[in-house]
Amino acid sequence: MHLARVVGTVVCTHKDARLSGVTLLIVQPVGRDGSDVGRALVATDAAGAGVGERVFFVRGREAAFPFHPVEVPTDASIVGIVDHTDVVD
Repeated sequence: MHLARVVGTVVCTHKDARLSGVTLLIVQPVGRDGSDVGRALVATDAAGAGVGERVFFVRGREAAFPFHPVEVPTDASIVGIVDHTDVVD
């Protein structure tokens, strides 16, 4: 799992039918200190997140699991909203 911040939304008028009703959000991966890490990406939302929230997401085949039994064509999916984090060095 990876931490990220939701920075935007995606609206598609034409998309794969299996994405019907699935929210697409733009997430910016962040490091332990909250700084941006890498490039932003589009992720499906299985947790009901919104812009500005910190979330955790999964990548790869596992990203489609929260939508089972529908096989959603995704390789990144938000699976939780972060309430707070504690980092111990």
